[in-house]
Amino acid sequence: MNFGEILEKWEKKTVSNASYDKVAAFAREESAGGALARGERRSRLLRKAPDDSIDIHGLSRDEAWIALENFFDNCRGKGCEKVLIIHGKGNHHGNAAVPGEDSRPGESALRTLSRRFIESCPFAGESGHGSAKEGGTGATWVILKE
Repeated sequence: MNFGEILEKWEKKTVSNASYDKVAAFAREESAGGALARGERRSRLLRKAPDDSIDIHGLSRDEAWIALENFFDNCRGKGCEKVLIIHGKGNHHGNAAVPGEDSRPGESALRTLSRRFIESCPFAGESGHGSAKEGGTGATWVILKE
């Protein structure tokens, strides 16, 4: 009996306990395999260099948000798995915390905006700071969801 036949009988309420056990075992195997595959994908992507990057230095908040939306849409369409946002460190004079925003004194307003964008983007997954070579705390990598 194949999985399709089991499901068909299940829908007709004629599945025996033995058949139910086969369905449950199949579901457990699929879940375990899926979790393993996701774990392997995550490990690989954490080590991987970004597929593409965007530098939002010098953009206003509105321009940066639109640029990030376009960038993520394009990257998703190209099949990118990991991207890098270069937003700056906020060490320049005048980068004080913005009232009403969740930025800290000395933190780049574009870094705060990038973090907010990542949290709201439905296909942005895990994120972290770039390597020293990629800009350290002035850059954020993002793993795109499948």
